[in-house]
Amino acid sequence: MPDQTFVLDAEDSGTTLAAALRRRLEGRSWNDVRRLVETGKVRVNDAVVVESAVRVEAGARIELVMAAPRPRVEIAGFRIVFDDGHLVVIEKPAGVTSVPFERKDAGTALDLIRDAWRHMGKRATATPLYTVHRLDKDTSGLLAFAKTRLAERALHEVFQKHTARREYLAVAQGRVESQRIESQLVADRGDGLRGSTVRRGRGPRDDGQRAVTHVAALRHLPEATLLRVRLETGRTHQIRVHLSELGHPLVGETVYVRDLLRDGGRPLPSPRLLLHAATLGLPHPVTGEPLDFAAAPPPDFTSVYEALGGRSADVA
Repeated sequence: MPDQTFVLDAEDSGTTLAAALRRRLEGRSWNDVRRLVETGKVRVNDAVVVESAVRVEAGARIELVMAAPRPRVEIAGFRIVFDDGHLVVIEKPAGVTSVPFERKDAGTALDLIRDAWRHMGKRATATPLYTVHRLDKDTSGLLAFAKTRLAERALHEVFQKHTARREYLAVAQGRVESQRIESQLVADRGDGLRGSTVRRGRGPRDDGQRAVTHVAALRHLPEATLLRVRLETGRTHQIRVHLSELGHPLVGETVYVRDLLRDGGRPLPSPRLLLHAATLGLPHPVTGEPLDFAAAPPPDFTSVYEALGGRSADVA
């Protein structure tokens, strides 16, 4: 379809942009014209408009620019922290999955990276992205992807041997003291949830995966504790499980609260899980150069923390 420019007349006044376009683009379906608008191909009076239901008036100048790039959707809390030929490190917002679970899934961290690359003029689809570790959907913070097979192999070894330095900021319910937590984690502790296997009176059993979490209490609040948590191992939901089994689930926890509810406790309200991957240290997968990254918690974390009685300076 060629680029086109036209000025709306009285018959278009008050109609939707999609209707005005369809009048002029013979043979195009409603879906066709909506797609043109939503992908940033239509300008109204020199401004890109991506809402096909917007009302237009007579005299408006409409341009159809087929080569126009898809408009970037800004996602609060997302940024690329580091990017070279082998490695990309991002700050992932809470509510975004690291990778798709099904082929049709969209809006993942991979999608955000490629969208950012497109708007930088880079070849977004030509560059592969390989997963080497993950963050829970509800966790924000630093996340790394390999861009080459060489980097993937090197980074897999780093994370499998637990030599990457990963520290989190977390807010847990109640008063938590500094300590080391070790257990054997299994996918189902007997009630459908991940958890620790324990031989009565004799400590952890031999089955499951060894999980070690180091917890440092940074500030005690009236109903919660700000923690710096270092992972010695990196098991699925490790921090969430360990703190919940300790009797202090994370603020915003919705899965591992069964024990708290059973004991008569109540979850503190929060629109998100207060868990943020604040630091990531690892060697460059090709050069071996030590890389250290840090990311302060986003506003949706700090606003809840402040509402609990904390200060933004505590987590800056």
